Amino acid sequence: MSPTRARPKKGRKPPAGSPVPTPRPFTAHHLVPPHELLSEEESQRALQALGTSVERLPKILVIDPGLKTDPKYVAAREAREPLAGRLVRVRRPSATAGESIAYRVLIANLGE
Repeated sequence: MSPTRARPKKGRKPPAGSPVPTPRPFTAHHLVPPHELLSEEESQRALQALGTSVERLPKILVIDPGLKTDPKYVAAREAREPLAGRLVRVRRPSATAGESIAYRVLIANLGE
């Protein structure tokens, strides 16, 4: 057998002094449906139209990447507004209905 060179190990830290990579900016993917952060008035109207309470709606994490498709969410996040408890409208294309609308409640972490 002939001698081989040592392979570089995966996951090694870059050497000191090397530039730190910058995070890539978010770009919406065509399979991610648009998310829309609702105001308090819109939330109340949606809950009345659905005839349900906030506790019965499905939940979505505040850090979900799909929320970055909404400029209102991005602005609220940068302004450090409290987002937990607010409603999000998700619009998906549907072959039978044309458009499917789902509502989600924002939660801060999985324990809520």
